[in-house]
Amino acid sequence: MSTKHFFPATEGVVVLALESLVIRNSHLELDAPNKVVYSKTHHPSKVTVISGGGSGHEPAWSGYVGDGMLAAAVNGDVFASPATKQIMAAINHVPSDAGIILCITNYTGDNLHFGLAREKAAGMGHKVAILRMTDDVALGRKQTENTGRRGLAANMFVLKLCGSAAEDGYDFEKCLKIGESVNANAVTVGSSLDHCHIPGREHHRSVPEDAYVLGMGIHNEPGLHEKSPIPPVEEIVEDMLKYCLDPSDKDRAFVDFRPDDVVCLLINNFGGMSNLEIEALTTVSRKVLDKQWQITPKRIYAQCFETSLNAPGWSISLLNVSGIERETNTSLHTLLHLLDRDTTAPAWPRNGYREVKVPKRRAESHTNSTSETAAQKGPKVDPTALESALRRACDEAVKAEPDITKWDIQMGDGDCGEAVEGMCKGVLKKLDAGLCKNGALFHVLDEVESAVEEIGGTLGAIISIVLASYTSNLRLAYAKDEDGFQMDINSAGQAAGQALKNLMGYTSARQGGRTVMDTLIPFCETLEKESDFSKAVEAAERGAKSTSGMKAKFGRATYVGEQSADTEHDAPPDPGAMAAAIFLRGLLDGMNQE
Repeated sequence: MSTKHFFPATEGVVVLALESLVIRNSHLELDAPNKVVYSKTHHPSKVTVISGGGSGHEPAWSGYVGDGMLAAAVNGDVFASPATKQIMAAINHVPSDAGIILCITNYTGDNLHFGLAREKAAGMGHKVAILRMTDDVALGRKQTENTGRRGLAANMFVLKLCGSAAEDGYDFEKCLKIGESVNANAVTVGSSLDHCHIPGREHHRSVPEDAYVLGMGIHNEPGLHEKSPIPPVEEIVEDMLKYCLDPSDKDRAFVDFRPDDVVCLLINNFGGMSNLEIEALTTVSRKVLDKQWQITPKRIYAQCFETSLNAPGWSISLLNVSGIERETNTSLHTLLHLLDRDTTAPAWPRNGYREVKVPKRRAESHTNSTSETAAQKGPKVDPTALESALRRACDEAVKAEPDITKWDIQMGDGDCGEAVEGMCKGVLKKLDAGLCKNGALFHVLDEVESAVEEIGGTLGAIISIVLASYTSNLRLAYAKDEDGFQMDINSAGQAAGQALKNLMGYTSARQGGRTVMDTLIPFCETLEKESDFSKAVEAAERGAKSTSGMKAKFGRATYVGEQSADTEHDAPPDPGAMAAAIFLRGLLDGMNQE
């Protein structure tokens, strides 16, 4: 659990956050004393939908204020219900002749304060109702028989469908009926690796390092149970979906899912998960739904919807749209339209589910080597010598991976060795498949460049540019005089020199900057001037070794903290520079081997 924050306490932070949201969205207005965000464009002839609750769940609730969702949102302090006075302020900001629906998460404070506000508003002549949002399935019927289920991330489906219906001019009764049916057909279960931490509060209980919590709520509730050790992610998803879908679990089978029902999937980030993991978890959830439950979601949403400050957790929500259709006599087409309907609410995702028109005609592809003929055109070289050189170079670089990784961990993020190994193994795979059998040089160079490019990263990009430019320059020279072209050390040197010049147009890195350029520049320049591959490799090795103790001027190593400045003279050689030198030495040794 991370307990470090830029703000030492929560005092004043809520209003600062709301100010940021409002200043970036011209349709919003802020009542700072009451912590109410409301829409300036809401028309009083339409049903007013209001929601709210404790702060710390952003973008809920104020992020969902806008035409097509909420007319206003009321924000309490962190994890604390807003007061009745605040809720009344929201009602006064967005009055409605059609009626007001207060959508609340089913927590004690919210029930009491929104309940009192409802009574006050009704006494003032407003047509007003409370819609409790209760989608949690971690806690079964027995455990929640007195309080009802908690409201979790499927709340967003209620706000979107109810708000869209209001914007489309549905009357009060229809909007309320749709909202209640959405809630009745929604299920959510969460899990987390740890609790969140509230700025200024005492350190909370932590979840053990080798465990995760199933059934985690959004207020640091302990959850249903801890599981240790943490199983594979597929098993976690399978377990979570059983709580949502298993009809034999009579304590938790809150929603009837029938074969061929239209279902929507919502994946919620509790706030502390990386976007990368959330997207990956979404894919795993989709695949498990399809494989084990024969459910293919009609709509998929994945992002932070209702967070728990910085909690490293997430939740799965499922909405049975067909169930809503059966209960409200509202067609699937209409319900999906309400889900897809545009909204000015800044936090609702733009998923792009609208119908798109795909151009029938595609632009023609103009590449030099897409056809087999083009790939094999050009000078031929000794296939045995070429393969021997490439294989030796790759083997040497792969063998050096532990050292390359060690050097990179000391000054970077430790991925250089893995990248170099991936590039070389990609080339070796192509060699094993007979890449060099015809001795078609341009084809071999294209394929080697392709293997390098697949790995990505800065080092891969630089090597790919050099190889692509080197090959292009050889091709141009060959095209000028196909009969007279000689693939020798002179033509190789000229092409290498031009490739280096082209590379320098894409990167500001130069010799003395502690990068792979400390190897490539002396190698290419020496090869061009001396027309001697052996001397060029020696120059490359000197350049690579010179990076030991060198202060980084380019690349990620420049971000090493100031605390490392005193030990820079002890810095290892640059891993990218050394990897390139090792590869070139292997290339030379492989040539001499024949």
